[in-house]
Amino acid sequence: MMMGLPHIRAGMTVGLLGGSFDPPHQGHRAISLAALRRFGLDHLVWLVSPGNPLKPRPPAPLRRRIAAAEALMDHPKVSISGIEAEWGTRYTAETLRKLRHRHPGVRFVWLMGADNLADFHRWKDWQQILDTVPVGVLARPGDRISARLSPAARLYAPDRLKGGQSRLLAQASAPAWCFVNVPMVNVSSTEIRARGEWGEA
Repeated sequence: MMMGLPHIRAGMTVGLLGGSFDPPHQGHRAISLAALRRFGLDHLVWLVSPGNPLKPRPPAPLRRRIAAAEALMDHPKVSISGIEAEWGTRYTAETLRKLRHRHPGVRFVWLMGADNLADFHRWKDWQQILDTVPVGVLARPGDRISARLSPAARLYAPDRLKGGQSRLLAQASAPAWCFVNVPMVNVSSTEIRARGEWGEA
């Protein structure tokens, strides 16, 4: 299990996709491959969180989720990390502060599905996130309208790049964000758990 970020170095543009990955699925893989291409990233890291403060139930054990993520996302430009557990960070803004401090010269881009943009204003220090790193938003089934009408999208509307400018995002100065449509993979971790396909190990 890789706990650090050994594959990144100064001068790189690195996408960060955070989440519980409980379980990881083909939708996560699809938006990762789209993000690498659409935003012109050198590398992408899945940050598998110890737990989501906004979700009522605890996730499956971290080691199990990381192992499943590594099995699913076998790609030379994508790495899986449980570094938030190692550092003891609970919130994205805190993790980003540490990453930027420990990896000077790396241009980080925070990545999220459109469903997360809809609730982004509920995240701790969410404006600090938008003010310090570019954010790439990838469309997921059923969340496009709510995401585009969200408080975060409205407040930061002047800082939005058009979809055709997506490859400029990684080099843009924050605040900057971009909403791109990607091929739909209509699957969610919630549905997989509900079908009993991710039971107790």
